[in-house]
Amino acid sequence: MAIHKLHWDEFDEIDYQLIAIHSPLEDYRLAYYINQNLPINLKKSNCNIQISSKEGDTQFTRFIFEDEKKDISWNLIQNQNAVFVASPTGNQGLFAESSAKFSTKIYLIPEFKKVDYFLKIENAEAVLDVSKITNCIKKIDRVSTVYTVEVEKIKSKNNLIF
Repeated sequence: MAIHKLHWDEFDEIDYQLIAIHSPLEDYRLAYYINQNLPINLKKSNCNIQISSKEGDTQFTRFIFEDEKKDISWNLIQNQNAVFVASPTGNQGLFAESSAKFSTKIYLIPEFKKVDYFLKIENAEAVLDVSKITNCIKKIDRVSTVYTVEVEKIKSKNNLIF
């Protein structure tokens, strides 16, 4: 019987590109415009990304495209979402219901709080030219900035595992 050893370094390997997008567009509109400018077909996923933090639990919407010919997975993920938290003061009175909850923002990648969306491209190390992709996304109206993110420098990489 052969023994196969797994080395810890095999699991630490990053096999995806991450593109940051700054845009005030709604997620479905941005996915539509990306589909128009790139040869992909992003569709809303039924599986949202759930994050738990000390502020509360929230879900981030996700649009996905699986390119089976090239074995590439495209994910458009929102970076920020609001969570409603019950107010610590138990006000009883006329405005108790309206002041009972307040909103706080939770970020998928807290190091990039100003980024609105991330485009995660998996298994595309040598197949795609990321600079061409960023240039195509920059052409979309109401997209202010697009750039690649160095994944090695992100502290919260575990949030990108889905």
